[in-house]
Amino acid sequence: MKKVENWQKFPVLFSLYIAQSVPMSFFSTVVPVIMRQEQYSLESIGLLQLVKLPWILKFLWAPFVDNFTNTGKQIRRWIVLSEIFYAAVIICIGFFNLQTDFTAIIVLMVIAFIASATQDIATDIFAILILKPEERSLGNSMQSAGSFIGSLLGTGVLLLAYYYFGWQNLLILLATFVGFAIIPLTLYRKRLNPSTFNKPRVKIRDIFLFFKDKSCRKRILLLIFYYGGIIGILAMLKPYLVDLGYNVKQIGFMSGIVGTSVAASSALLAGFIIKHLGRKVSIYLFAVINLCAGAFFIYLANHSPLLYEIYIGICLLWGSYGLSTVIIYTTSMDIVRKGREGTDFTVQIVITHLSGIIVAILSGKIGDKLGYLGLYHVEFIMGLLAFFAILYNYPIKFKKNEN
Repeated sequence: MKKVENWQKFPVLFSLYIAQSVPMSFFSTVVPVIMRQEQYSLESIGLLQLVKLPWILKFLWAPFVDNFTNTGKQIRRWIVLSEIFYAAVIICIGFFNLQTDFTAIIVLMVIAFIASATQDIATDIFAILILKPEERSLGNSMQSAGSFIGSLLGTGVLLLAYYYFGWQNLLILLATFVGFAIIPLTLYRKRLNPSTFNKPRVKIRDIFLFFKDKSCRKRILLLIFYYGGIIGILAMLKPYLVDLGYNVKQIGFMSGIVGTSVAASSALLAGFIIKHLGRKVSIYLFAVINLCAGAFFIYLANHSPLLYEIYIGICLLWGSYGLSTVIIYTTSMDIVRKGREGTDFTVQIVITHLSGIIVAILSGKIGDKLGYLGLYHVEFIMGLLAFFAILYNYPIKFKKNEN
């Protein structure tokens, strides 16, 4: 029975993370494609990333969530209520027209993302408390795979469904899915250790006290630069495909279905790689793969790429992103303080989100000024900077020659 309960935690985490990512992926995919078809600039499309601002500011209310998750029941309540509110806002968005009510939709998207971010904080606390240290790589594989499969549905399947069924019907279906995704949590009855909840009251200043330790301060550079070599390419991938002449259905399949399927698969694979090779070797290995992805897009931008080359680039790009996500999440869980799990994990992931949004916005500006080739060169340089950040955090030690 113990083995069954132990196994059940992974699909629970998978379902919770997929629930928050499907709508976010849908909104961030449909709108950019439509904007590009309406001849919006790359810079304007990059600015659309600002709707994810709640995921940057969520560290401000993470201490509040920490303080009111003193029992397993309270954690579940936070997750369920946030998810229900999330679904309700999605239904409201469906009653507005994408072309004529753009501003209202953006406002509601921000509100929806606030609910999603709150659910994410509570889910991260839940994950940290139910996962043993040796299970974290596999647990974060579930987290990342859930997010990427959510992207698969939101970016690929739902983008194609939008093409055929329209806006309002699809949003109602989307909200229904979000509601059903919390069912595995309600069926998971394993209790958390009561001693886990003997924790101090968390205050806003605890956010900054996390960086009091030198090793945590060093980690800031790693969090800023680790995704740097690929995130700008990802942000401009769909506009790039539009400019190459591909239509909405083709982009939905190429990036949304094929790309995110590879990301989900690589995220699942990453958990086993980290478990067998260890954190240090894996973080270097995955950074090398990120660099290869950047180099390949430089190759693509130097000529008119064939279809199979586009697919190789998409698979390499999304695969590297899947691997990177798992290693960052796993090492972030390793250094959280007891009783401040939500705050410490959130502040680390927020740094990656913030740097990602900045890079995404700048990538649009760079793409407009220097073209795609110039953008990909800049991304490659950022990938090289990531190695310096890794060396600073995980220095390579050479054994002395005993002879």
